[in-house]
Amino acid sequence: MRKKGRLVVLDTETTGLNPKEGHRIIEIGCVELVNRRLTDRKFHMYINPERQIDDGAMEVHGITNEFLKDKPLFKDVVDDFLAFIRGAELVIHNAPFDVGFMDHEFALYDKAIGKTEGFCSVFDSLVYARKKHPGQRNSLDALCKRYGIDNSHRDLHGALLDAEILAEVYLLMTGGQLSMLDEDDLTSDTNAQVIQRIDSDRPPLNIIRCSADELIEHEKTLAMLDKSSGACVWMQ
Repeated sequence: MRKKGRLVVLDTETTGLNPKEGHRIIEIGCVELVNRRLTDRKFHMYINPERQIDDGAMEVHGITNEFLKDKPLFKDVVDDFLAFIRGAELVIHNAPFDVGFMDHEFALYDKAIGKTEGFCSVFDSLVYARKKHPGQRNSLDALCKRYGIDNSHRDLHGALLDAEILAEVYLLMTGGQLSMLDEDDLTSDTNAQVIQRIDSDRPPLNIIRCSADELIEHEKTLAMLDKSSGACVWMQ
């Protein structure tokens, strides 16, 4: 289980894929975790990017140019944003994307702010997921399915919604079900789990043996695995 402390789970939506091409942040969503528990503190802002949104990006998040016309500029929200994230460990899925955009926005506003990693540590949940589940899909939707998190309301990407979902994924992926509880509570007498031991005089369990047909099908399956992998351990 990862250490306790103040975490900010963060996501952004943007006008396109690359800040070097002039693309900007249009939505920031953050939720706070303290000692692996969600607090009621959130940061959520829509931002006028002062440019058009790419059609491909609009298909992903559904945010339109018209919707953003009366929203604040990044310079109007940057102080509150920095106050919310400064000193925290940021949890971001595919961190280079979001951090790259954040650093771009900070530089446009005031180069003296510096880069995100100068005042926050960053935990990339995608990198962690790939190490924990190698060879598997590790998108946010795939992780929700793997960990049994309901994301049926996620028709489109949204920064705050995705940050809230990622917070749930992070807690389960880095600590299992116990992460939803305070670790100090687990050591108390009232919450201690009672170990139930099996009676040594219990009757023997019934053994149900495979039929001849089932054994044949089993051997066929092993042969198929051996052919596809080149080394089926159950045939050695």
